[in-house]
Amino acid sequence: MKQLDVITIGRSSVDLYGAQIGGRLEDMGSFRKYIGGSPTNIAAGAARLGLRAGLITRVGDEHMGRFIREELAREGVDLRGVTTDPERLTALVLLGIRDQTRFPLIFYRENCADMALCEADIDESLIAETRALVVTGTHLSHPRTEGAVMKALRLARAQGARTALDIDYRPNLWGLSGHGDGESRYVESAAVTAKLQSTLGLFDLIVGTEEEFHIAGGSTDTIEALRAVRRLTPAVLVCKRGPLGAVAFAGPIPQDLDRGESGPGFAIEVFNVLGAGDGFFAGLLKGWLDGESWPKTLEYANACGALAVSRHGCTPAYPSWEELRFFLSRGVVTPALRHDAALEQIHWATTRRNPPQGAWSEMRVFAFDHRMQLEEMEGATPARIGAFKRLCLRAARQVQAGRHGYGILCDSRLGREALFEAAGTGLWIGHPVEWPGSRPLRLEPGIGPDLGGLAEWPLEHVVKVLCFYHPDDVAAIRAAQEETILRLFHACRRNRLEMLLEIIPSKAAAAEGLAVDEATSARVIERFYDIGVYPDWWKLEPFASDAAYERACSEIARRDPHVRGVVVLGLDAPEAELAASFVHAARQPLVKGFAVGRTIFAEAARDWLAGRIDDDTAVARMAENYARLCRIWDEARAAAGKAAA
Repeated sequence: MKQLDVITIGRSSVDLYGAQIGGRLEDMGSFRKYIGGSPTNIAAGAARLGLRAGLITRVGDEHMGRFIREELAREGVDLRGVTTDPERLTALVLLGIRDQTRFPLIFYRENCADMALCEADIDESLIAETRALVVTGTHLSHPRTEGAVMKALRLARAQGARTALDIDYRPNLWGLSGHGDGESRYVESAAVTAKLQSTLGLFDLIVGTEEEFHIAGGSTDTIEALRAVRRLTPAVLVCKRGPLGAVAFAGPIPQDLDRGESGPGFAIEVFNVLGAGDGFFAGLLKGWLDGESWPKTLEYANACGALAVSRHGCTPAYPSWEELRFFLSRGVVTPALRHDAALEQIHWATTRRNPPQGAWSEMRVFAFDHRMQLEEMEGATPARIGAFKRLCLRAARQVQAGRHGYGILCDSRLGREALFEAAGTGLWIGHPVEWPGSRPLRLEPGIGPDLGGLAEWPLEHVVKVLCFYHPDDVAAIRAAQEETILRLFHACRRNRLEMLLEIIPSKAAAAEGLAVDEATSARVIERFYDIGVYPDWWKLEPFASDAAYERACSEIARRDPHVRGVVVLGLDAPEAELAASFVHAARQPLVKGFAVGRTIFAEAARDWLAGRIDDDTAVARMAENYARLCRIWDEARAAAGKAAA
């Protein structure tokens, strides 16, 4: 059995997308960074649809090259064909969205890494593992990259793999127009036509827009161009027609494009046409390789294209298989698909940045995001607290020892240096936004009244917010807290940040004389889902019974089957109480672990801030407490697993 469904070969770049919509590229004030390049986009899009996809390309030995590798790994793309070029930089593309049809872009591809792809980069054993090979026309534009493409094609055909061509015509990448003409889609060229036509007989599937078939067929009459291509190849020809969908021709080309096989289209609002063709191709591959009919295959492709043109970016816009099925079964509710809340929730939940395999199946989090509690201790100053939080990080990393499944909670007002040091360590990082002890909930001043401070956060940070909320709160307090949480939730999504919602009904109840029972937390959870808040993570009080955990976890699973999970907080409980709670929590698969602070650090903090112990002693104490709590959790989980078995 082949290990891969498809390998794509060719361009790989970093796309810097203008964040402002409707203006000139000259006037862009900020950019968002995504992976790009047609083969790279197609591979990622295919992987999202459940195909086992690989990529053959080159990237630079620098930050952007590593970014591409890491993003592709998160998408599940096989990286064995991605070569790191020690001499050349990764290609860059600057793009903007001017309106529904105009998209200014500049290719920074002078002697870039992917254009150095050569025959030596083509591994025969890797090609032998795939059912299909997809190449793009740009890499036929230079003798070196053409040699790599032709070798891959020869090997694929010899191994019985299917072959496909994305014509992918960009005139300025063939040297036919200037650097400022990246938006241009067609310049007549006999030389390009001849080069393309010399390869057309090597493909089972050829895909292009009408303009791309014009260059391949050597005619600006689409029917005549298709017929010229047909005379050179028996391949299935798929012609993309923009808002009219696409048509497939498996045999002779008729007099009218409408006589080709087609699939249903979708009446949606066009937001961004860039990358739509690559999303279309990913959907086409899903149907083609799964053996679907051409009408069904084109339905997949049209739907993927529709979703792509509705969102910002190329690869980030492409759907998961679950999202595509949902969209096809339910249909279009609002033409502006990016404003369809149900669709966007599925898209976010099934395509958000994924950790290494299994990294978050267990969550042992050392929480030292406390501010108010540390500020009240003897000897505490902002500088001293900041230094202590760096010691907490040392303890966390000592216990982590480079392994997955460990994390921290740390604030940026007093713990900024610790957060800086934690970047890239493999730790899960939660970053709080609430003003300590506030009720109604207020946020740290650094977040800003418009929540714009979140735009400065690294994407690996998880926004943690603690809310003292009870379902029977007085209406004014409940409404104020819900409004803040809802605004924060949307700001997190806007900035591509995950969110952890920590709820503590017991403290709200104590302040207002309200009752708390086994259903209270489940009622809070239900309420937040009702108002449209879908946290990626929940942080819940430690419960004393299986029933309380079952109620809360069942409500979360019912409302959001894609939630990352639940972590249990500590509330400065004695270790024995936490151990007893862990026994119940570990029986719930949705509970991934704990996020505990003062039980680990309180004693060391008091002694260190007062000058009674040194750095190493403080670190040793906290590491011992943290490691012991990790063992208690692991033992509880193991016991729960044995009992279930």
